[in-house]
Amino acid sequence: APVAPGKVIAIARNYQSHLGKIPPPPRPEMFYKPVACICGPDDAIILPKDSTDVHYEGELVAVIGKTAKNVSAANAKKYIAGWTIGNDVSERTWQRGDRTGWRAKNSDTFNPMGPWIVSGADYRDMTTAVRLNGEEVDRFATGPMIHDVETYIEEISKYCTLYPGDILWMGTDGAPRNMKPGDVCEIEITGIGVLRNPVVAVD
Repeated sequence: APVAPGKVIAIARNYQSHLGKIPPPPRPEMFYKPVACICGPDDAIILPKDSTDVHYEGELVAVIGKTAKNVSAANAKKYIAGWTIGNDVSERTWQRGDRTGWRAKNSDTFNPMGPWIVSGADYRDMTTAVRLNGEEVDRFATGPMIHDVETYIEEISKYCTLYPGDILWMGTDGAPRNMKPGDVCEIEITGIGVLRNPVVAVD
């Protein structure tokens, strides 16, 4: 992966069409991920033996560039070093049944990220596309989040200092599909590049 983060913060429920009929959160929602679930471009997404319904989630990832504490949304852009692409792999059966997402979203290799970090881009002009085995299965405008990147930096930095290299996964839109061993998942965000990962079964 293009960065070794100290903190991985994932954004929950941040695109309306992904929520369907669920009402949007009135304030920003987020959760921590372990650093150990991160892997890089072309690394295999390894499906545990008892997983049954594993989805991709194409996400924009913001990389923090300097220490941020009590940062206003108006000034938050100054604290972003750049952008990369993430695939927030999610086992939906576990996600529905477990009290937390400890394995549904945090199993080893469940967070591929890359291929590199791009600075100076405007995420409001980006488009996210997902391909499974070469077929485009999702496409959405990256910018129209329920709560934008700057709002999240303001909210997080009130309570938790953000340090250089920390990353914010900004959520997904659309209706992700199931992945199976032998698939290849590609996530492309305009202005950044393509994150490609094969899907394999655990030995």
